[in-house]
Amino acid sequence: MTTRVRLRDNPKAVTLLWVIGVVTLAGSAAVAITLGPAGLSVGEVASIVVGHLGGTAADVTPIRDGIVWDLRLPRTLLAALCGAGLGLCGAIMQSLLRNPLADPFVLGISSGASTGAVLIVILGVGSGVIGLSSGAFIGAVISFALVLLLAHAAGGTPDRVILAGVAATQLFSALTSFIVITSADPEQTRGVMFWLLGSLGGADWLDVALCAAVVTVGLVVCLTHSRALDAFAFGEDAASSLGVNVWRVRVVLLLATALMTAVIVSVAGAIGFVGLVLPHAARALVGPSHRRLLPASALIGSIFLVWVDAVARTAIAPQELPAGVVTALVGVPAFAVILWRRKARP
Repeated sequence: MTTRVRLRDNPKAVTLLWVIGVVTLAGSAAVAITLGPAGLSVGEVASIVVGHLGGTAADVTPIRDGIVWDLRLPRTLLAALCGAGLGLCGAIMQSLLRNPLADPFVLGISSGASTGAVLIVILGVGSGVIGLSSGAFIGAVISFALVLLLAHAAGGTPDRVILAGVAATQLFSALTSFIVITSADPEQTRGVMFWLLGSLGGADWLDVALCAAVVTVGLVVCLTHSRALDAFAFGEDAASSLGVNVWRVRVVLLLATALMTAVIVSVAGAIGFVGLVLPHAARALVGPSHRRLLPASALIGSIFLVWVDAVARTAIAPQELPAGVVTALVGVPAFAVILWRRKARP
């Protein structure tokens, strides 16, 4: 415990952690791109990327160039961005609700976003990633509004919020299944259900650009409210007495969380447990200060989901596992540990 506290309070140690984290993310992405049926080296990947960025063209076949630039690179970048967004959303929700079990998946936001996105796909209302994101955002806001309403009616305690989130998750999951079964053909149903489990297989550069823009804006918005989030740790009354506009901060951050979740769901499906588990790992490394916690959660989430996607692509090749299956296999045991630690507290 003493070592961890010293690490948190030592600026040089924290800086070293950031350097290690960024290098780990870059190395993880480079290695992940090489994995797959067509074996590639890190050097080949680097030369192809440099060639597309205006450097000397890589001496590789067009097929290998397309594998890197059109398939694996956007997929890996999208995995990193989705992991960053989910980790950030989890840290925000756990702080706002003062509950270590809060995240977009547990609180029904992902399920609501999935329902909105599926409505766009099945009913053909709108088109493209922007249309999916709009539908997912509306579904996410409706779902979370329902959660807050149910929790308020039940007493408004953090435990009631979690229970309301479980109820909303089941409701919107059932609505999504009903829409798919009654409105889609068998082939469309198969594709939508695989996507709902979380899949980065359809990643393209438009997805990467949209997700990068939304997650970057979300991170900036959240960082500008880091001091307010620190005050929330002492409760809403204490935050208000410190001059924090509790209602405004809550609305802004919840809308930012809903928007990030909606975009991530629209491009990658519902990937659970990333926002639940990884903020706890970040908090253990850099402490509770949100100025450090928020970017740390995003960085750790990026690294984690890059490797999750790599495992999903290669574990049972030539078939592919949904990313949500892999995160659940890791997240469920971690969720159990969090529950056990809460029970063990006096």
